Amino acid sequence: MSAQTASGTDRVVDLDDILAAADRIAGVVLRTPVIPLPHPARPDELLHCKAESLQPTGAFKLRGAYNAIAQVLDQARANGIVAQSSGNHARAVAWLARRLDLHAVIVMPDAAPANKVAAVRALGAEVELVPAARRDIRPLELAAEGYVHVPPYDDLRVIAGQGTVGLEILEQVPDVETVLVPVSGGGLISGVATAVKTLRPDVRVVGIEPELAADAADSFRQGRRITWEPERTYRTVADGLRTTALGVHPWQHVRRYVDDILTVTEEQILAAMRQLAIEGRLVVEPAGAVAVAAWMHGVVPVGPRTAAVVSGGSVDPALLASVLRG
Repeated sequence: MSAQTASGTDRVVDLDDILAAADRIAGVVLRTPVIPLPHPARPDELLHCKAESLQPTGAFKLRGAYNAIAQVLDQARANGIVAQSSGNHARAVAWLARRLDLHAVIVMPDAAPANKVAAVRALGAEVELVPAARRDIRPLELAAEGYVHVPPYDDLRVIAGQGTVGLEILEQVPDVETVLVPVSGGGLISGVATAVKTLRPDVRVVGIEPELAADAADSFRQGRRITWEPERTYRTVADGLRTTALGVHPWQHVRRYVDDILTVTEEQILAAMRQLAIEGRLVVEPAGAVAVAAWMHGVVPVGPRTAAVVSGGSVDPALLASVLRG
């Protein structure tokens, strides 16, 4: 049953939904390259990095946002759109709103990095800064007023759009054995895992998140959705992974398709950012480096045919400078 016709919170997207999304986003979203990254201690060992940081808006979020908006474009033009995000989904929605001539209101937590808030405003979107606890509440209030809601992850259209990353990895690294994916609200890993496991059930899909924001790993171990308070998840430097729980729809996909969810430390994340910048020539934010961190530090046992999603590159310049200085 497709994502468009199923009902209830147990719905999942299927391969047809992801293939339709791939057709829909073609020409707007970049087919990002896979960059080989040498291991710092074993230079002959390479990781295949899917460089979503090179998207026009600096992250994979453009895929899901466009797949969702394109299907409700007439309504969006009439009523405007609202989205919530700490930065990357916000920037994707704002970029699309500018391109499609839509009014956009973006709800962002007041702890969002200043560079991400500025990037959204520079695209012409209206920004509302709210306490972290109201980030997911305020958009629903605006949707009740008529705005079209474009959620960051808990939406089947968004999950299908993110699944196009998985399609491309299988085409670009045809002998891949393991795919490592950052986890926050779960939209990215849901789509990637659906695509990969449908086409290649033998490939392992492993989620990676910061140990300071390990609600998804906690949920995976306990077999139920666990929510962490914002005071806990906001401790991590990986601001793009501070979501307090997996979305309802992503949880259904994670339970069905994901092999494991593991965690990395703050120090491991920053070391991966440095390795990506120096040896991979990729500017990456902390959230975009977690999958690479797991590979670099042996958090997950992997073979030579491993791919990692480098999910975003919207890093605070001061943090990047600090990381490069070591």
